[in-house]
Amino acid sequence: MASEKRLFGTFGVRRTANDVLTPEFASRLAACYGTLIQGKVAIGGDTRTTSPMLMNAITSGLLSSGCDVVNLGILPTPAVQYAVRNYYDGGIIVTASHNPPKYNGLKFVDEFGIGIPDDMEIKIEEMYFDKDPKRANWDEIGEIFNNDTIIEEYIDEALKSVDTKAIEEANLNVILDCGNGAGCYTAPYLIQKLKCNLTTLNCQADGFFPGREPEPIEENLGELIATVKELNADIGLAHDGDADRTICIDEKGNFVLGDKTFALVEKQMLKENGGGIIVTTVATSQAIYDIASEHNGEVIATAVGDLLVARELKESNGIFGGEENGGLIFPDFVYGRDAALTVAKILEIIAKEKKSLSELVEELPVYYSNKMKIECPDNEKKEVMENIVREVQETTDFKLDTTDGVKILKDDGWVIIRPSGTEPIFRCFSESDTQEKANEMTEWGISLVEKFKK
Repeated sequence: MASEKRLFGTFGVRRTANDVLTPEFASRLAACYGTLIQGKVAIGGDTRTTSPMLMNAITSGLLSSGCDVVNLGILPTPAVQYAVRNYYDGGIIVTASHNPPKYNGLKFVDEFGIGIPDDMEIKIEEMYFDKDPKRANWDEIGEIFNNDTIIEEYIDEALKSVDTKAIEEANLNVILDCGNGAGCYTAPYLIQKLKCNLTTLNCQADGFFPGREPEPIEENLGELIATVKELNADIGLAHDGDADRTICIDEKGNFVLGDKTFALVEKQMLKENGGGIIVTTVATSQAIYDIASEHNGEVIATAVGDLLVARELKESNGIFGGEENGGLIFPDFVYGRDAALTVAKILEIIAKEKKSLSELVEELPVYYSNKMKIECPDNEKKEVMENIVREVQETTDFKLDTTDGVKILKDDGWVIIRPSGTEPIFRCFSESDTQEKANEMTEWGISLVEKFKK
């Protein structure tokens, strides 16, 4: 259970920067990780104002534990994961992903570029609190290297997985909103290489995120939606702060839910591969299962967290995976959510199918969903969760899935209630055959949290 960990959340350690997440904290944590890796560790960060400070601190911690450090600079999280998988023994990514600007975080990955497993997180925490990391002798301190070619290589490798010629010939009009995040260093160049007509919004890196909040949810993307309509574009694309997630706006200016994007790409991947294993979380749409059964696919569901999906993809030799939030995983390329190949793949689907994004989405199975969240202190989460499970078991005959939080399965849909691994909140998602039912189910879920929190 995540609640037993003292520092780590769903993926890494995320805190407010320079009050909890200080250079001293980051340096010691990096030294603990370095003690276990004892090799060449790549580091990279997103555009937050505190990223350079923390990158310098983790560099010191790693060198002190006897590791060599390869500085990749400021770039998307998946570009670091790509680099580690291909060249290095481990990696630390300085990012708070979609959190507000005052946050930052450290994501630790193994030699495959996958978020480190629970037992390693616990070893790092034990060393951090109860023991001491290795401090190398003066003549065994690591060295620092820079690798400034990785961004270009990452873009070029992503493009090798799609039919670039088909995309070029489609002559698509694309509006891109990087939200002043790390995608600024990759996404515009990738789209230009595909010879699309590109208009950019918020594509200058800025850790104050002046253009919009880093989370690419509908209320933060008003400018992108308006621009797509105004310029009659074929698609609008938005990334989160560390550019591992992609959200699409169709040519009419409609916000396309992440699970629709997932279903669209899943369909394509199953067609290309003649079937295969798809991995997703328990919080993903029934549409994913419908498409799999139609195209010779099999779905494996994990607890929420992209590193769990990535690990299962590797273990089961899956062809594609991801989450309902626009985070798609192409395991042949990066063992983690990756926005570069997601963008290339979606543009390829539009180009090859010769249909608009709204038409492609209309062909997908239809379900209605709703998401809500409610505040709840971290120390109450476990008890609230236990009470909800007991209440549902005692008062209903619904089926329960407790892979992650609790997923309540009804005849006409489902609702999942789960504590966030990164914030003091509960999230509640539902899906049903009408919007009214989906809304009712989420409201019921939220009311259960309200009932049991102090």
